[in-house]
Parts: sequence; structure tokens; C-alpha cells
Amino acid sequence: MYHQTLKQYFGFDALRPGQEDVITKVLNGQSAAAIFPTGSGKSLCYQLPAVQLPNLTLVISPLLALMKDQLDFLHSKGIPAASIDSSQTWDQTQQVMQGVRSCEIKVLMISVERLNNERFRHFISQVPISLLVVDEAHCISEWGHNFRPDYLKLPQYRQALNIPQVLLLTATATPAVIEDMSNKFAIDTSNIVVTGFYRANLDLTITATAEPETRETLLSTVAQAPDQPTIVYVTLQKTAEELAQWLGQQGYQAQAYHAGMDSEQRQAIQQDFMSGRHRCIIATIAFGMGIDKSDIRRVIHFDLPKSIENYSQEIGRAGRDGDKSDCIVLANKSGVNVLENFVYGDTPDKSAIAYVLQQIQANPQQWEVMLSRLSKDSNIRLLPLKTLLVYLEMAQIIEPQYTYFADYRFKLNVEQDFIVNQFQGERRHFVSTIFACSPKARTWHTVDFDALWQSAQTERKRVVAAIDYFNEKGWITLESKQMTDVYRICQHQFDIQAQTEHLYQLFKAKEDSEINRLANMLGFFESKACLSHTLANYFADHHAPANCGHCSVCRGNPVTLPADATPPATSDNVLKAWCDPFIAACPTTPSAAAVTRYLCGMTSPLNTQVKARQMNGFGQLEHVPFGQTRQQVANLYPNLDI
Repeated sequence: MYHQTLKQYFGFDALRPGQEDVITKVLNGQSAAAIFPTGSGKSLCYQLPAVQLPNLTLVISPLLALMKDQLDFLHSKGIPAASIDSSQTWDQTQQVMQGVRSCEIKVLMISVERLNNERFRHFISQVPISLLVVDEAHCISEWGHNFRPDYLKLPQYRQALNIPQVLLLTATATPAVIEDMSNKFAIDTSNIVVTGFYRANLDLTITATAEPETRETLLSTVAQAPDQPTIVYVTLQKTAEELAQWLGQQGYQAQAYHAGMDSEQRQAIQQDFMSGRHRCIIATIAFGMGIDKSDIRRVIHFDLPKSIENYSQEIGRAGRDGDKSDCIVLANKSGVNVLENFVYGDTPDKSAIAYVLQQIQANPQQWEVMLSRLSKDSNIRLLPLKTLLVYLEMAQIIEPQYTYFADYRFKLNVEQDFIVNQFQGERRHFVSTIFACSPKARTWHTVDFDALWQSAQTERKRVVAAIDYFNEKGWITLESKQMTDVYRICQHQFDIQAQTEHLYQLFKAKEDSEINRLANMLGFFESKACLSHTLANYFADHHAPANCGHCSVCRGNPVTLPADATPPATSDNVLKAWCDPFIAACPTTPSAAAVTRYLCGMTSPLNTQVKARQMNGFGQLEHVPFGQTRQQVANLYPNLDI
């Protein structure tokens, strides 16, 4: 049924294990999930059906780099595919939309956040879709290592867009995550295809390396084979920059790569690595998603990864050509505090949760909220704020209604009368009313939806559809801003204090889970059992050999990680000198946890607001355990909430 397509487009005579099973299910009209290790051909499970299915295949992809790489592959095979993303110009986006509308494009790739866009949803709702593909589908699970709350809305979007089938793809899903994500999309157990996680060509080495020796150990490791394509993973952007510069000074060319660089620079570095002009990339986890370079011979972790899942995903980029590749961790416990601080930074204060609940109670039936503003006002980082709103949905306190852009403005590219004259009768009157209720500043007209409703009871949805149509025709240039989420308030009379405590405990449970995930990772690195077997077992592959023969444990070298040096105690006087300016700058009395986040050098809305980075105490205690610093702050300032 598909063999001719497989040969014609992809040049393959046969499929890999698991691929045939998934593709057959999809072409038979069933939803499915493919849990395949990195590099084992998950993408083909949607790419091949996309050619044969009658309508559009809509792919949800988490990163631009991932989209770009897959689009390049599809184009190389002559498959019409495109993305709509933030890097495009208006003209490019319009061209893609026209291609989708005319059925010339078979695969459209978007981020999950694109579905929050009112105009995009209006556009895509008019397009027949055969298949929804969710790449990195573990993002939908709270128990996954990269939970993204927006993914929770995908089942709802699928229903609204009337998409008959779903295909979930991921490489890093534990049994609990597989169950969770398949339940959310009602995928039958028999349609979940899990292939073996074990890869015989990856040589796993854990090297116990005291923190002061890590640079020299890295240098001696890369010097053994200086021309091998290598990725070195680090935690912080500044480490990537400093390490690349230091290796250059030692005569070994390396290139830093991180999310702090502009997109053009990142793309150029990535392209140079793919083509072989760069041999070594020093990167944060921003690098790697969608990197389909088959001959990466080494993946070295200079810093500890964030979890076993992250580790497996990152080493999965090595040896995709099947040849032997080395995966080396230069391991010690000096980076554990930094990783733990990322976790602690995402747990909101009780007072912050209470503030959000008060905002909900202040509205009688409907709550309109701009997340960026609420994040600033509540001092909750954006991702945990989205998670909090999901928890409130699960508690049936609020229910999401829709998302819209609060402000629309446009400038005319043709005469206003020309646009009006394109229509007759009631529609002509409707268009004239839009212009009458869109006052002009120097160049831009701002749409006044309230005036439109009062003068003609014109629904917002119809107005947006109309100006979007003008925009597509090129008659106007349209801009929208200030995205607003609208929630229906399901419960109004709830006990704020009790609900705050309940929600706080949910975050604490999530915090504990993440800290345990770090402990599990350290336990894995210090394992006395075969590393390949232990890793495969973690991901529900129970068929890996008990002794692989190609890991440091099987070679007789299990390790105990060097402990972090105990940092010198900070005197109360020094701590007070660091904290007093920060507390004085805060608009309200901060919690002990908020002060600790400042001392640990974490990013938070409050730290941004008071320009904490310019204060002497910022980041001074980033290598001290969070709990220890918080206790010292609480003892020094007993009036602060914990």
C-alpha cells in the first residue's frame, strides 16, 4: 500500500522495526503513538503517510531548529511542506497560508503556541486536516521531563478542528509518561508502538572528574581525536562562551552555541557544524533538537545534564549512522546546586498564588488576562504561571474560553474606498462600519471593537475574519499585539487561603519530583550495574543485554562522583549587606524564598523589575544549596514569609 511511495520519495526498500507497524495503523485511519529512540526514524512515521493522506498533515513541533531540519529533509524528497513561525516576514507567511489553502502544501509545521493565535485558528479551521502529529509528545505529560502546559490544550484543539487522527512521537518517555499522554488522546494500548531503546553502537563512559580538573580532562579527551564531530554540553550560556574561548587558546577550535545568540548567528553555526566546517560545538541544551547529523562521533557532558531523560536525548544525537560513538560524562557534584536552583526557581511563593486567586475572585463571570503582565504583577515565572492556570482548570475554578489579541491595528496599502467598493449590500455596509470604528493616528488605524458592537452589534470574530481577509489580499498591513487569554469563572466562592495551600502543595510535589529526578540521575551515573542495561530499563526496554560490554561499568570502572567542596559560610553581616538593598527595592515585602532566588542569581519577574543583577548580592550564593540559604535568610529576617 505504501511501498511505492517509500521507494519513490524516500529511496528506501524497507522500513525499520516499528515504523511499518505505526505507518500501517495511521494509513488504516487509526491514531497511534511511536516511542522510538532518538535517531531511529520517528519522523518517517508521519512523512510517508502525509504523502498518501488526502488532506493536510499538521505537525506540532517544539523548536524552530527542529522544524527547519525536517523541512529541509522533506523539500529534498520533493514533498511540499512549510512552517508558519516567528522568523518569517508577513509576505512569507501569506505565501505559506495560500499554499495550505490551495492544498499545494501537504505538511504544515507550527509551534503549539501558534494555536493561541486567534487569526491562525480562524485560518486553519477552514482547512481540511487528515492527521495531527505531536512531536516530542512527552511535553504533554506533567511527569515528563519537559512538561509544557500549552500542550495540554492539544486534545481540545484537535476536537475543535475536527481532526480524525493523531500520531504522537517521542524518544524519551517512561512507562508513566506513555500512559499519561496516550490517555489524553484516547489512543488504544494496542496502537502504542515501543521499540527497543538500547543502541549497541553507543559507548557510555562516566568519568569521575573533580571540578578543578574538568577543563584539562575535556582538553585531553578532545585531543585524542581532534577531527571527530563533537558536541560538548554545558548548563550555562556563559560557560559555553568561556569554554569555547579557552579551548581556542589551547589550539583547539570550538564554537559556542546558546539561546542568547540571535537566530541568524545560531543558524550559521549550526550549518557550519552540519557541513563539517566546525568540528566541535560547546552548547547549552538549545542545541541539538532537530540536529540530524549522522556522523557525530562524540557527545561530552562537561556539566551534568538536567535528568536521565535529557541525558538520553542528548547522547541520542551521536552515531546515527550506526558506527561506534563515544558518550562521555565528566561527572562531579559541583553543578548539582545550579541544577536544583532551576527547580526551586519555578515554585511560586504562597503570596504569589494568593494574588492570582484574588484576581480571579475580583471578576464576576469572565477573567481576561495578559500572561506577561500577570507574571510581572504576581512574581511567577511564565512557565509555572501557565502550569498554575492548568491546575486551576483541573480544579474546575476556571475554564479556558479563547485567546485573542487585545489590539488590532492596520495601515492602508490601497484607498479605503477601493476596499469598500469590493463589496455589495450588507457586506459593504459592514466594511464601511469597520473603517468608521477604526480611528487613524498618523498612519495606523486602531480597531475599536467596543464601538463596533455598540453601533452595529458586530461580533468580534466576524471583524477579525474581515480584516484578516483584507490583509491576505494585500489591501492593508495588519498588526496584532497584547495576547489576552479569556477564562470563564466556574467557581467564584472559594476559600483563597485553603486553595492557595492546596496549589502550593502541588508545586511542592512537582519540585520534589524534579529533585528526585536529579537524585535518580546521580544514582544512575554511580551505578554498579551495566549503564546501557540500566538506561534501557528506565525507558521500558527490558530486552537490552544485562552486560553490554561497551560502558565504563562493564569495563570494570564504576565511579563515585567527587563531592562538591563545602562553600565557606557567609556571615550574617555580609548577608545583610547583600539583602538590605534588594528588600528595600521591592514594591512589597518579599518572601525568604524570593530573597534566596536573588542570592542564587535566578531569573524572576521581581528580580527583573528591581534590576537585581546590578546589585552586589545577586548570584553570590549560587553554589550554596537553596534550602540552606533560605534558612539563613529566614533566621536573619524573621518577619519574612517563607
